[in-house]
Amino acid sequence: KAGDYTFTPAVVDKKVFVAGHNGTISRLEDGKVVWKIDAGQPLSAGVGANARLVVVGTPKGEVLAFSADDGKPLWKARVSSEVLAAPVVGEDGVAVKSGDNQVFLFDAGDGGRKWVYQRATPPLSVRGAGSPVFADRYLFVGYPGGKLVALSLQNGAPVWEGAVALPKGATELDRVADIVASPIVDGRLICAVAFQGRVACFDMGQGGAMTWSKDISSVAGLAMDARYLFVADDKGVVHALDRSSGSSLWKQDKLKNRRLSAPVVRRGLVAVADAEGIVHFLSREDGSFSARQKTDGTPVRAPLQMLGSALLVQTTGGSVSAIEAQ
Repeated sequence: KAGDYTFTPAVVDKKVFVAGHNGTISRLEDGKVVWKIDAGQPLSAGVGANARLVVVGTPKGEVLAFSADDGKPLWKARVSSEVLAAPVVGEDGVAVKSGDNQVFLFDAGDGGRKWVYQRATPPLSVRGAGSPVFADRYLFVGYPGGKLVALSLQNGAPVWEGAVALPKGATELDRVADIVASPIVDGRLICAVAFQGRVACFDMGQGGAMTWSKDISSVAGLAMDARYLFVADDKGVVHALDRSSGSSLWKQDKLKNRRLSAPVVRRGLVAVADAEGIVHFLSREDGSFSARQKTDGTPVRAPLQMLGSALLVQTTGGSVSAIEAQ
């Protein structure tokens, strides 16, 4: 169970790693528990994993790493505040974004701190669980104030930043324009979406030049395939945009006010989950409803994951389901 936090399952080949607020971490295969451990303290974020490591975060700002093989504790590290975003395990280390928007890179072997990056942020921001993304030679991080920043993996220095949203308005509340969800990368294109802002895509091959932008507000996030970019906005409308130009192809507004998760696209279907734990499958071509599947009736806050050809869903109530879209 998630409590007030967001827990995202991690998929490594056919292995699934899940965690809950009460400190349990499990490795599942084909829906069966291979091992289950107790971290010994409440957790607030997870899971980041690769073939070797499973990493979670705590409300006290601790980062805990365990062996993917048997769940044995390997190392722990500390960040500056509670961890809300799942740690990310990459070839260059373990990246962790803390609740106060500092970004840390730790050595995957022993948890030693490689670097930390911090920047001034607005006084008011959305509490969010978007993780950094490793791509190319960079770590991409979305920030309050609507900036997408590429950090050098060598030393954490900012290499470029793109404006996804421009804060505007008279009050601090009006001026909240935060990148809450993780950015997505496909080839040279990196795209992000901001709350009270827009969707914007940048070309990494051209030094981060903006390719296009479109006014859509979202805290949930994006999905992308070879032709389309999909976004669930903060009113519960699902949009399909042309990924090369940003022009609108269709929108599905019959899920309004259902507090949608980030979408995922697979085999001609776009899936989103809602606050009642229902997973909706839409046609990729026109947004029409193809199917829906109930889970345990509790909200789905975590982004949906792909597990082979199936869809992996973790609800805040603690159920983990793999759903096959025929």
